[in-house]
Amino acid sequence: MNSPDAASAPSDAMPGQDLGLPAGFTQMRMSTNPFIDMIGPLYGRMEDERFVLGVRVETRHCNPGGTCHGGMVMTLSDMLLLLGCNIEGKVNRYFTTVNVTCDFLAPARVGAWIEGRMQVLRVANSLVFSQGLFTVGQTVIARCNGILKPVSEPDPRYDGRRYFTG
Repeated sequence: MNSPDAASAPSDAMPGQDLGLPAGFTQMRMSTNPFIDMIGPLYGRMEDERFVLGVRVETRHCNPGGTCHGGMVMTLSDMLLLLGCNIEGKVNRYFTTVNVTCDFLAPARVGAWIEGRMQVLRVANSLVFSQGLFTVGQTVIARCNGILKPVSEPDPRYDGRRYFTG
């Protein structure tokens, strides 16, 4: 399950420490969010018009077995779907999460680089439906599905691209 990235990343990394990012990823510049600030930083990049979320698994993200905690994967799922719906769905609204489900398919060990990619399935008047996959290298480690509710009017402040572009 260890990716080539895992061997080069320190297993005892401190929060905010440079962990060697894959090409094109940049730290997402997010507004103050006490919970995400505690688990981040999160990284992002665009592949054409597709959003990719990235994170290096640190010891603080892990369960006693040394693999990324399911709660961390659920948080990443929520963030992937929320940010991705604004980027790929071009909704540009503040969302609340109605439902997120996650299937855990394989472990991600300390030092692994996790990437998440998502797809907007449908943008309706009051709900947005989406799904995503998380991988470490070529291995799918989790699958997520979400239903989000836009609770604001469209606003350029919610364009998710602003989180990782200059």
